[in-house]
Amino acid sequence: MNYDLEMQKQIKDIIPGTKLLLQVCCAPCSSACIEKLASVFQINILYYNPNITDEDEYNKRYDELKRFISLIDTEYEIKIIPCKYDPDSFFEMSRGLEKEPERGKRCYKCYKLRLEETARVASEMDIPYFCTTLTLSPYKNAIWLNEIGEDLNKEYKSTYLYSDFKKRNGYKRSIELSSKYNLYRQDYCGCIYSKRS
Repeated sequence: MNYDLEMQKQIKDIIPGTKLLLQVCCAPCSSACIEKLASVFQINILYYNPNITDEDEYNKRYDELKRFISLIDTEYEIKIIPCKYDPDSFFEMSRGLEKEPERGKRCYKCYKLRLEETARVASEMDIPYFCTTLTLSPYKNAIWLNEIGEDLNKEYKSTYLYSDFKKRNGYKRSIELSSKYNLYRQDYCGCIYSKRS
């Protein structure tokens, strides 16, 4: 399935200014995603990333996200919903999967952990749509992410917005925007296991 095309079909029928909860991992990944979504949605950002197991790194990415949002001009105001630094939930989720390779079962469960929290918060806040920036990365499995989001539609009242943000040069655009705004670009996903590989 072409998830980028599915997203375009969904967006076509959405009333401009509809709220979206966007799970964001970092400023560079958010840049191209926000650029694609900000003319349609009133974006609320959920900075939920328990996989970032180093607290300094977690705070650095959060501060850079806030700085980026303060610099851009969008049709609708973007609000950031911070989540507490909580690597314990990641370590609990990944117990027994410590030796899994990158892009394996541990990553799948990590995607699910973050997307499920996004769906829960969106439903709790009566935000009609939820999505993630994770599909921008060529290192993340967009099929898994979209399948997880689709499954969450059955459990929560908010609707998953399909995406494959790397399509139509999305990843390339994130690099250009990172350069334009001088954004900190980390060289690993965030967890201790990805840092070791």
